[in-house]
Amino acid sequence: MSPRKTAAPEPRLFLIPIRVFLATVLVSLLAFAVSLLLGILGIVIAAHVRGTPPDLSFAYRYIAAPIAAVIGAIVMVLAIALEIRHYRQSKALAQIERIS
Repeated sequence: MSPRKTAAPEPRLFLIPIRVFLATVLVSLLAFAVSLLLGILGIVIAAHVRGTPPDLSFAYRYIAAPIAAVIGAIVMVLAIALEIRHYRQSKALAQIERIS
């Protein structure tokens, strides 16, 4: 029995925005959750030291949301660059495979 050659799948350009969107949303949500946790802990500790009641809305507005927005923007730019690079490499490899 001879080994059967399988062709590499042709790269699909329309899947790039979907993957970029999913990566951006997931990493932004993770960044929001982690920064919110750390912000709440920091505000609670600072309020305890000062002897005042903590204002936890500060953690949402001024800590977690801006950090998640910045990290989301960075991840989106990096994901676009990586997906375009991967698409070009896949396209070149598919052409090489078709030629040989």
